[in-house]
Amino acid sequence: MSKTLWLVAFVLVVVGAVNWGLVGLAQFDLVATLFGGSASIVSRAVYSLVGVAGLLLVGLQAASTAQPAENRSTVAVR
Repeated sequence: MSKTLWLVAFVLVVVGAVNWGLVGLAQFDLVATLFGGSASIVSRAVYSLVGVAGLLLVGLQAASTAQPAENRSTVAVR
């Protein structure tokens, strides 16, 4: 996977984590506030992209740990 795709997925997962943290701590949904409510098309697209990014990173982690250590390539930003 390209470094750019990994970085985009990582940023989306961080956005999702911050949003859920705000929902849990302050009952404030930042994505819904920025994009016109939780039912708006844009908000739903952001929520969907965050979910896909999370699944992508889980899959990458699983694939990375399944390989022998000497064959792994580091995806982290260097």
